[in-house]
Amino acid sequence: MRQSDRSRKRRLSTLASTKLLNPFLRPLLKRGLFPKTHALLETTGRTSGHPRHVPVGNGLRGDTFWIVAEHGRGANYVKNIEADPHVRVKVGQRWRSGIAHVLPEDDVRARMRDLRRPVNDSVIRLMASDPLTVRIDLDAA
Repeated sequence: MRQSDRSRKRRLSTLASTKLLNPFLRPLLKRGLFPKTHALLETTGRTSGHPRHVPVGNGLRGDTFWIVAEHGRGANYVKNIEADPHVRVKVGQRWRSGIAHVLPEDDVRARMRDLRRPVNDSVIRLMASDPLTVRIDLDAA
């Protein structure tokens, strides 16, 4: 994909996420009212130091949570993770803490096949400009 196409795709996707989807999903996920197909990721703002919340596809598998960041290191939450890997994830009514690891060498397509989230992964394939895997090792339940 050409850089200009990637940049255009990222701008459109970011606009849809930040202005349309996230403002709708975030409050529902905070209250635990949205289906378990999604989760809420909490990072610490790299500049502000304040908690930041972003809806993500539910990648909970045992004591590991997987994220495929559609814009890779261009995503603000990935930048926050790289500055401070201590995060929390809320699935349903429950928050869990953990340490996030950015995995640039991971095979994103294989990871999505393993996660088996058809709707979420279809959107990622459609909108992704530079997909990247993030693994969160969660504290024991």
